[in-house]
Amino acid sequence: MRGLQGKNVILTGGASGIGQAISLRLGEEGCNVGIFDLNGDGANAVAEKIRAAGGTANGYACDISDYAAVEACVTAFESDCGPVDGLVNNAGWDKSMPFLDTDLELWHKVVAINLYGPLNLCHVILKGMAERGSGRVVNISSDAGRVGSSGEAVYAACKGGLIAFSKTMSRELARKNITLNTVCPGPTNTPLLAEQGPKLVAALERAVPMKRVAEPEDYPGLVSFFLSDDASYITGQTISVSGGLTMHG
Repeated sequence: MRGLQGKNVILTGGASGIGQAISLRLGEEGCNVGIFDLNGDGANAVAEKIRAAGGTANGYACDISDYAAVEACVTAFESDCGPVDGLVNNAGWDKSMPFLDTDLELWHKVVAINLYGPLNLCHVILKGMAERGSGRVVNISSDAGRVGSSGEAVYAACKGGLIAFSKTMSRELARKNITLNTVCPGPTNTPLLAEQGPKLVAALERAVPMKRVAEPEDYPGLVSFFLSDDASYITGQTISVSGGLTMHG
């Protein structure tokens, strides 16, 4: 991808799954990758993989739901690498159950991670990007936020909110040469999906036109593209990566 070499990119939730796959690809593209994850050891392990392959990366233990912690980690990253050029809000969490069986404690946790987390990162990082007049943000939402998902009402609400937030900020910051785009994964082969059991996975495989659920490696190319100079005139867009399960015109 054009323009990624030497760019400073922060990615949240990079210790495993989709986040790890994106982190490794960004390292291959020549980015200086900052991996933020509640699992600091996991973040450092992925950073070591990138360094072992000849790239540049650092891991940071970070609770993205804590604004002060986000500020501290961003400050540490910029001290290590310089100003942030790109941000990938990937971290997410959910516990699937019917909405009427949930409680306030679950709501608060889901909202704190899936909505307040990206808001915290954007609020801290976009200020600097606006001052410098450039930046790229990729928010990882979910098709649950576009079409709904049974058993994921609060999660879907957060992800739908993230899509709307991305569109709004892309309008507010377009004249600052900052782009914000959203990637919506469909069902993906991650530990979170595996917890739902083999029957659900099999049903999803039948429903997807490509007859398989996604792998984490299906996402890094699009994310890298949105961060690159090749996508400099694309902003406010939402794209599903779902093997054709969801199609929007």
